[in-house]
Amino acid sequence: MENDNLNKLWEMQANDSSNFNPKEIITKAKKQRNGQYMSITVMSLAVIIVTIYAFYYAFNQWNTFNLGLILMISSLTFRIVLEFHSLYRKEKQLISMTQKSYLAYLKKYYKTRQIINYIITPICITVYIFGFYLLLPYFKEYFSQSFYNYIVISGILSLIVVIAIIINSTFKEQRFLKQLHK
Repeated sequence: MENDNLNKLWEMQANDSSNFNPKEIITKAKKQRNGQYMSITVMSLAVIIVTIYAFYYAFNQWNTFNLGLILMISSLTFRIVLEFHSLYRKEKQLISMTQKSYLAYLKKYYKTRQIINYIITPICITVYIFGFYLLLPYFKEYFSQSFYNYIVISGILSLIVVIAIIINSTFKEQRFLKQLHK
């Protein structure tokens, strides 16, 4: 398999400049890739649910409710596309590089991930929150006060959980980048 060939190639090379052996790099890359798959899955489910709701109930006429749904869907979809691009670009590089050049590539890759994590992701979250905010007046008008409160509280808690997961994965990527620079 690919990993066996990669291990053989990397073990043949001198490993003076690296603190990682090939198995550690592959293990860390797989773990990070699995985290990206999980993020993609969660965001995709959210997009599917909001999109289904939008097509069944919302797009009868244009209003700020529809704008809110579009903002939520587009911010999540943009983030999904970024994750896929990031994920598959790294996988392609893993197969075609030597160990030293792959370590240099990983450093560059995680610097790019920092831009995604510290600039693009907060923008996407802000757009998503604004979209959710645009929905609230319609929820308040059409639902009972207790169900409206449930939507607000569960929406806020869901955002807090998602943001905590994003922050956790960002810290993991930061630690890995620091290890690469040792």
